[in-house]
Amino acid sequence: MLDRIEKTCFRHKGGLRPNVMALLYCQLAYFGGAALILSMSPVLMAAGTLAMAHGMVIASYMIHECGHNTLFKSPRHNALMGCALNWLAGGCYGSYEDLRSVHMKHHVDNADVGGLDYRGYLTRHPVQLKIVEALEWLYVPVVEFFMHGALILAPFLVKEKKDQRSRIVGTILARFGLLLALLLYSPLAFACYLAAYAILVTVLRFMDALQHNYDNIITSAGRAGLAERREDQDYEQSHTFSNLISTRYPWLNLLTLNFGYHNAHHSRPTAPWHELPKLHEALYGNEANVVIPFGKQLASFHKGRVARVLGDPSETQGNRFGQRLRDGSAVGATGVSFLTPL
Repeated sequence: MLDRIEKTCFRHKGGLRPNVMALLYCQLAYFGGAALILSMSPVLMAAGTLAMAHGMVIASYMIHECGHNTLFKSPRHNALMGCALNWLAGGCYGSYEDLRSVHMKHHVDNADVGGLDYRGYLTRHPVQLKIVEALEWLYVPVVEFFMHGALILAPFLVKEKKDQRSRIVGTILARFGLLLALLLYSPLAFACYLAAYAILVTVLRFMDALQHNYDNIITSAGRAGLAERREDQDYEQSHTFSNLISTRYPWLNLLTLNFGYHNAHHSRPTAPWHELPKLHEALYGNEANVVIPFGKQLASFHKGRVARVLGDPSETQGNRFGQRLRDGSAVGATGVSFLTPL
């Protein structure tokens, strides 16, 4: 019976068990964590905060799987699951269709494509830039919060998204209503949810920061220069890096659903998350220049946390980014989460 379900519903052979386990885990961690937070026991609330945060992390990367249609055979079923998981991950202010469309441009155009030039805005407002840099120095992921806030406002400010106004109003009423109820029940429980969400955002931005040294393209300013790199696999692989949590203990990479096997993912975007370790081994073996040591990731993430606000355009040229990755001094990117399709 299970074989029949797998052949009928799931896109890849052997996909039923790992995907069902991942889906069950993210829901159990999220709602179980919520129950622990509501217990009002300090120890349980701390554990619940971490559990909820990790449930949202896994939900986010399962949304990524749905976006690539690697979960189910039917694109419609992938879309329905992606929409549902987006509520858990807190990215539901943007539509799943926009999320998938923007992420596919990332793969096809070999660039970080977006519609919001927050760097230009901050450059024009130096006082706000200093505030943002100060908060980022304190490890507050304010750029990501800014991007999520812009996602809420986009249907009211961008005419191309005005057809989403009724959906966003309903989403705001539902989510803000739940958050208000939680705040009234317990300000401490509310703070735990905010902490869990901040952990989610930090994990996602940590994984995104060093995976590419692509150009950042603002669509409102045109898409000049994209055509020459579109579907250029040599450019794609030479500007993509795998940020594994561990090479010695591969199971630790499941903490981010194998998202760190990023060269393998870009080599074959339709490969499901549970096949990426084998694909990485087959394609790259022990190539040291592909994998960023975890210690160097931490060093770069720490050292570049302020400079990353505006980024360093020179890292898109030559092999400077690769050298900095090996030194633990890379700046990388921020504000490029697939959960904020702007």
